[in-house]
Amino acid sequence: MAHIDLPEYADMAPEIQAKARPILERTGKLGEIFKLLAVNERVYFATDQMAQSYLLEETTLSFQVKEAIALLVSQENGCQMCVGIHKRIARMLGMSEELVAQVLQGIDAMAVPEPEKALLRFCLRASHKDNYKILKSDIDALKALGYSDVQIVEAVAVTGYFNYINTLSNVFALGD
Repeated sequence: MAHIDLPEYADMAPEIQAKARPILERTGKLGEIFKLLAVNERVYFATDQMAQSYLLEETTLSFQVKEAIALLVSQENGCQMCVGIHKRIARMLGMSEELVAQVLQGIDAMAVPEPEKALLRFCLRASHKDNYKILKSDIDALKALGYSDVQIVEAVAVTGYFNYINTLSNVFALGD
């Protein structure tokens, strides 16, 4: 049970209700993270914009890479709700059941090219409190593997998004 009262659809701002309506029509319910974000319109719309831009739109990184980041960072942060949600989303976006299982076993267990593993390792490192210790040489190593500045910034943005959303989920005990 969440640590605060989460609003029901009828208690949400009309602009958020408009976003909730298609979800309710499709699934019959709203997830706890949606309800938590709906507590504050500014937080809701800022978070929604990040999710749309980073995760749901086609970008320079594949959906597979973005979902691998989602799973790895969420697992690292102990956010079981987000792990569960992103296991389903990864499958919906075409990631095989086998690869999802490999991601959850860790980067070394993944059957993906070494450059992708290097990017994922970098993202996990970027998700830690001591990310200020990342050096230019760490970024240059990714560039040497073929990643562009745009891809690296995007990967770190996705990482940061999951640190953010995992924090919200964990602090307010969502999904328990």
